Amino acid sequence: HHCRRCGKCFCDKCCSKKVPLPRMCFVDPVRQCAECALISQKETEFYDKQLKVLMNGATFFVTLGTSDKPELMVCRLSNNQRYLILDGDSHYEIEIIQISTVQILTEGFTPGGGNTRAIGMILQYKVPGSEELTQMKFTAGEDFSSNKKLSASWLAAMHKVSKGSRMYRKLKK
Repeated sequence: HHCRRCGKCFCDKCCSKKVPLPRMCFVDPVRQCAECALISQKETEFYDKQLKVLMNGATFFVTLGTSDKPELMVCRLSNNQRYLILDGDSHYEIEIIQISTVQILTEGFTPGGGNTRAIGMILQYKVPGSEELTQMKFTAGEDFSSNKKLSASWLAAMHKVSKGSRMYRKLKK
C-alpha cells in the first residue's frame, strides 16, 4: 500500500492507520504510514483548535508604535491564513511572513510557575518596502468581561502558533 501523505510504499501492517488529510483535500480518513499519521493527527488538532480560534478573532485595544492612544480593534487571521487582519476605525493587514516577534504579556505569575493568564501581546513586523520593525501592542479590555475569555483564548492560540510550531513556519512560507 502507499501512504497518501508521503507516497512511499509499505506493507499492510505499517500503513494501516486511516487519518483525515484535509490539507491534501482528503476529507474522509485515508491510509497513511505510522509516521505520517502522527503528523496528520497533530496538524488536525492544530487546525481544529488554534487555527479556528485565530480565524474567528477577538477584540483588543491596539497601540501602534510609540503612540499612546489605543484603538479598539477586532483581530483575526485571514481565511487564507496569510494575513493578520485588524479592523476598527483603522484597518491593517499584516502579512504573516513579515512578523518577526510575538511576545505574549501575562499577569498573575507565581514563583511556582502557575496561575498565569494572557492579557496582551507585543507584535513586531516589517512594513513592506521598509527594513524597520513596527511594533503593535494588543491589550485585552478589562471592561469586556464576556470577551475576556475569548481574548485570552486567542492570545493562547497565537502563543502556541508562534512558539516555533511547524505549522507557523509553514504559514510563513
